Amino acid sequence: MVVSDLKNKFMELYGERDSRVFFAPGRINLIGEHTDYNGGYVFPCAITKGTYAVATKREDRKIRMYSENFSDKGVMTFHLDDMSFQENHNWANYPKGMILKLIEAGFDIPYGVDVLFYGNIPNGAGLSSSASIELVTGVLVESLFQLSMERMDLVKTGQKVENEFIGVNSGIMDQFAIGMGKKDYGILLDCQTLLYEYAPLHLENYTLLIMNTNKERTLASSKYNERREECESALNDLQLYADIHALGELSSKEFEELKPYINNPTAVYRAKHAVYENQRTKTSLKKLKEGNLQGFGELMNESHVSLRDDYEVTGKELDTLVEAAWDQDGVIGARMTGAGFGGCAIAIVEKEKTEMFQKKVKAHYQSVIGYKPSIYEANAGDGAKELTEEEVIQ
Repeated sequence: MVVSDLKNKFMELYGERDSRVFFAPGRINLIGEHTDYNGGYVFPCAITKGTYAVATKREDRKIRMYSENFSDKGVMTFHLDDMSFQENHNWANYPKGMILKLIEAGFDIPYGVDVLFYGNIPNGAGLSSSASIELVTGVLVESLFQLSMERMDLVKTGQKVENEFIGVNSGIMDQFAIGMGKKDYGILLDCQTLLYEYAPLHLENYTLLIMNTNKERTLASSKYNERREECESALNDLQLYADIHALGELSSKEFEELKPYINNPTAVYRAKHAVYENQRTKTSLKKLKEGNLQGFGELMNESHVSLRDDYEVTGKELDTLVEAAWDQDGVIGARMTGAGFGGCAIAIVEKEKTEMFQKKVKAHYQSVIGYKPSIYEANAGDGAKELTEEEVIQ
């Protein structure tokens, strides 16, 4: 669906009025999985798929919202004087929560808005469509009401919506990558301090492919909690012998010296992943700054092996997909991304070989798993913003 179609749909829904167009990307994590809650780094980038919002300011306090992705729900209508969470408002609770949290932070939003949303992030792919809709709402409100906001405040507000309004205890990586993304760059981010550094992701003759297992991520939340507990257990054992607050503070050499003090054999493997994966994120920054894409690809492969063997969060579908990717010509790296047990994997593939890559990987996956994966191209793009006239026309 192109932007001109969205503007036409907006006029059909709300009448002929001047509207403006905004966009917030989805995100992937390039490397650094299950490191954030272990005091380590993550390495996300914004992608070129995301959420579009066509919007205009009203002259009263009514808010009307419609999503092309949930067209059966129709137009959701509520009022600035009652912004409480409503179960029946479904997807609209995310943008509603964003407006409420901005008001609570002291920003002046005296009038309502009419908005049409459309996202081209595949449902259930784990590319953070909820943070995308939060941030696109943030930038449209910021622009329509000429609010003076630091981008980091908008990012933190998005996380507050998840934690306090929706009730999901998530970290800040999603909103950060979506708010701070930069075309052709990844971001090395310390989730604890929010210190970050951009890393050039100049793919040139390569492209980034996102491969969706199309499997329901049924185990992700229970296993996630289990892994956190195993890492905390390892940390508690190590703290008797080392002055550390998190596993991410250890180098791999220090970990090897200290690991005999971890009592639970399984926790040794979990902690090993957390420490070594964190080292890989830092090495990735160095490789990309040197323009060594091959070296970065090797780190991606190592990351998947560690997630499969030491952290055990991949599962048959993700392993089948990634191992099929490794077997193809023109692939320099592939790994699972996200929490695991389904969801997506990513691969960096030579542009000229992407068609053959897709054909062979899909066929192999279907022969093993019984149904096809979805594969799509999405390169590193800009963070949330208003689209210019030129971008709207494209």
